[in-house]
Amino acid sequence: MPQKRKTSVEAPPALTILGEPLYLISIKPHYAYQIFRGTKKYELRRGVSGQIPEGAVMIVYASGHVRAIIGEFRVGRVIHGNASEVWDHVVRDRSSGIGGDAWRYIRGSSRAMALEVLEPRMYPRRVTLEEIRRIIPGWNPPLSYKLLREGEPLYELIIRKLRKGLDMEAIRRA
Repeated sequence: MPQKRKTSVEAPPALTILGEPLYLISIKPHYAYQIFRGTKKYELRRGVSGQIPEGAVMIVYASGHVRAIIGEFRVGRVIHGNASEVWDHVVRDRSSGIGGDAWRYIRGSSRAMALEVLEPRMYPRRVTLEEIRRIIPGWNPPLSYKLLREGEPLYELIIRKLRKGLDMEAIRRA
């Protein structure tokens, strides 16, 4: 008699109090700090396969020499297309904060995406890769981005605590 294979059930997405999904996104420090200074209005991605909905919250892991979770932003418009289509859209906005180095990054991609950055907030305390690995040995940040899920150690042990109080601000703004 054949044995039945167990199917794994994914945990539900981690959500804000208002029901917005949470993602973790890796961004080079130079661009991450431009986002938090308010000078970069779009974050570009190439070779994307998933959808990020408007209103999602992106938790920012600054890679490179920083190697830490440093803040978050809410996603406004999401622009999908090939590199040229996405580029044409974001450069129409003269205050986009997007320069020629961004074109070099997405050039040639058949699937590109631009995330409009809204309400960027740095956390009062950043959490370094070293600290994360003390709690979750062997943890690595995503190369691009990933959906956070309920029960996931990074979300439950670190992100939930970093965001404490931020959800109440969102309710007061609504």
